Amino acid sequence: MVRDYMTREVVSFTPDTLILDAVSKLVQRRISGAPVLDLQGNLVGMLSDIDCFKVSLAASYHGDWGGRVDEFMTTDVVTVDAEASVLDVAEKFMETKLRRLPVMQRTRLVGQISRHDVLRAMDEMHPH
Repeated sequence: MVRDYMTREVVSFTPDTLILDAVSKLVQRRISGAPVLDLQGNLVGMLSDIDCFKVSLAASYHGDWGGRVDEFMTTDVVTVDAEASVLDVAEKFMETKLRRLPVMQRTRLVGQISRHDVLRAMDEMHPH
């Protein structure tokens, strides 16, 4: 099950986080993306390293390196249920170019699962 392999302590941002602060945090934590939560803790988006590239493009056109996370984040978020099979998640990763997926339990974010987490699960499932 996803809940057995997901990361529970997830770096997250709010929509009004300054985008350059978010980029710095992604770099410091050596992660390629993080969920965006509103003040009530609802998942409203994902900010990925690809989304952050938009900052450079916007700066090249407008000369402004500023902005907020909600201006750059992806709002059409693919999620997985905490009770889902790891194999189902592997299929989702194969269907998309995503590197990580938010894990939900009912309507609440409870973690995040990455491609690496799925590989680890598959390695543990099949003895050598």
